[in-house]
Amino acid sequence: MTAHDIVVRGAGAVGMAAALALSRQGLNVGLVAAPARHSPDVRAYALNAASVALLDGLKVWHALPADARTAVHDMRVEGDAPGAVLEFSAWTQGVAELAWIVDAAELDLALQAAVRFAPHVTMAGEEATAPLQLLAEGRDSAARQRLGVRMPRQAYQQRGVAARLQTDRPHAGQARQWFRSPDVLALLPLDRPLPGSSFGLVWSLPDDRADALMALPDADFQTALMDATGGAAGQLRLTSERAQWPLVLARAEQVCGPGWALLGDAAHLVHPLAGQGLNLGLADVAALARVVAARESWRQLGDPRLLRRYARERELPTRAMGQVTDGLLQLFASEQPLVKELRNRGLSLVNALGPLKRALTARALDS
Repeated sequence: MTAHDIVVRGAGAVGMAAALALSRQGLNVGLVAAPARHSPDVRAYALNAASVALLDGLKVWHALPADARTAVHDMRVEGDAPGAVLEFSAWTQGVAELAWIVDAAELDLALQAAVRFAPHVTMAGEEATAPLQLLAEGRDSAARQRLGVRMPRQAYQQRGVAARLQTDRPHAGQARQWFRSPDVLALLPLDRPLPGSSFGLVWSLPDDRADALMALPDADFQTALMDATGGAAGQLRLTSERAQWPLVLARAEQVCGPGWALLGDAAHLVHPLAGQGLNLGLADVAALARVVAARESWRQLGDPRLLRRYARERELPTRAMGQVTDGLLQLFASEQPLVKELRNRGLSLVNALGPLKRALTARALDS
């Protein structure tokens, strides 16, 4: 049996990134994979500069097919009143791009290829043990439950609906988002299946509305999309199946203990309206890798004092992102006339204040 320094449970994007990052320090890492998914993955990730830098350092970023990663140069956010618009531009921010939209399935394939060739990573069985176990199994982590770690959830009574779309109008690297009480719709520019004219859809809706949309024939779903976007992104056509998942806000009561630590969705869940779920998970990976690399030579990998350094570093960013996404959702879900007027005026005000808008963009880029 292989002697592991670290066992990573969960072979999604966060788990594989963790295995690669730690193996690059010469540590022997066992990777325990969950059962493979059988349905096509239609998700698209919005990755910030920090996530791209991590993947680049792992030699994964440039292994992605060119049409599986699309630069976002501009973003347009619209409220639920005429003229309530907030626009961001990479040009005014002085950066090459605001974010990258990545095909989720292709990212998994690139990470899997990197894992296969990583000299210090081996696939391990459920019985694998090590001084440090990293739990990256996702929101329903069985290992977290076996440890007795509670993860209270605030259910939004909403679902996220994802699909791939094609349009008759070039996206020009622009991401679009509509806050339309009580739902939030995002179109993320992609270059597949049609280069320059495809989108990843992320539509957050109340449960009953999501059920109704999922039950619609493709043509009727496309009509609902056109009604929601007003044709601003062109004539939208489905090119994939639709997927859905429940939306919650959650944070594990403990993210580490003697010999274990939580990563990614096993540790925290946020609303997808800001597209920060995977970014938070990859930031967990980067933080843990830094903590492990900087440990004292005599300190064991599973030392709870060491792991608390990781927990302290990640506590504020994850808690803050949960509060920001929850606050935005509650603000735009309100039907009170005064709240609706204030939030729409707020969008327009921020759009008119260049320094404030640049500060907000810089914060998002550096997260």
